[in-house]
Amino acid sequence: MIDNSTIVLLVIVALAILIVIRAIAIVPQQHAWVVERLGKFDRVLSPGAGFVIPFIERVSYKHSLKEIPLDVPSQVCITRDNTQLQVDGVLYFQVTDPMRASYGSSNYIS
Repeated sequence: MIDNSTIVLLVIVALAILIVIRAIAIVPQQHAWVVERLGKFDRVLSPGAGFVIPFIERVSYKHSLKEIPLDVPSQVCITRDNTQLQVDGVLYFQVTDPMRASYGSSNYIS
């Protein structure tokens, strides 16, 4: 028969394993995660294994560092010699500073 001290020990070990698993954060390649400690910016996790203290820190933003294409709607322009020209374009941008992309604007894509 299992006594109470063994059950308590198993519960403590299970909780410790759960906390260690939640503390390890593996950031994918070409991504950056912004970590907040108690609601305030703390650091940026770069690709690879990182450590986040459970219940104190949290990953608040996850950014892709890849180039993102943004289609610019076509516009009709008039040249100097009064010829109409239709211009269409694509804009490529990339997040270089995840902290400023998170806190600098409400939506950096639009």
